[in-house]
Amino acid sequence: MIDFHCHLDLMEDPARTVQELEAARAYVLSVTTIPKAFPKTSRLVKKNGRIRTALGYHPQLVGERSNEMPLFERMLNETRYVGEVGLDGGKEFVKSKHSQAKVFAEILSLCRADGSKIISIHSRHAAEAVLDKIEEHPGCGIPILHWFTGNRSELDRAIKLGCWFSVGTPMLRSAKGKAAIARIPRERILTETDAPFASNNIRSSLLQATKELSNIWKIDDDEVTSTIKENLATLVS
Repeated sequence: MIDFHCHLDLMEDPARTVQELEAARAYVLSVTTIPKAFPKTSRLVKKNGRIRTALGYHPQLVGERSNEMPLFERMLNETRYVGEVGLDGGKEFVKSKHSQAKVFAEILSLCRADGSKIISIHSRHAAEAVLDKIEEHPGCGIPILHWFTGNRSELDRAIKLGCWFSVGTPMLRSAKGKAAIARIPRERILTETDAPFASNNIRSSLLQATKELSNIWKIDDDEVTSTIKENLATLVS
């Protein structure tokens, strides 16, 4: 099983969830929403195990936590993984639009200086702006668009920019999502749950995602699983 975007620290019982995932030998990217959450979340898992912790700065929280950028910068060299970061264009976050853009640009600039980061990116109602920022920071690492809901031209632009995509059951069950996934190169897709927001049961959600991909790609579940594993191996190599 591969869950490339979930919030382990926000699960009802994080320690138990980690034990279950380790027992299932799952590969997981545990994203965080603020820099201050990174140290404690990192301590939930074994160092260099199958569960990796990403350093995040969620765009929905930038407005109320705009002072954590120095902390983000100090901890960036502690992990190869960055997320959840990005932009949110929802009307409820319009007041933080400029702060979000500033923080996201700074994050991509820092990642560009390193060159090896894998970045899980939020782009709700902000696909074009997110892609603009990625294009402005070539060499920032490997951008992975989490739960991408942009239109067809934005999707094509993201593919052309070399973006990867993490997809879960909400995206896989919608007509728009299915059409997008059919268009994305298979070798740039990973599964995700966005737990606990999109699902409280990681295992069940991943199994369902596998079945949905099987239907879209018209291949059996085992081949889907093999493809996703190969994609992860390529990504991290």
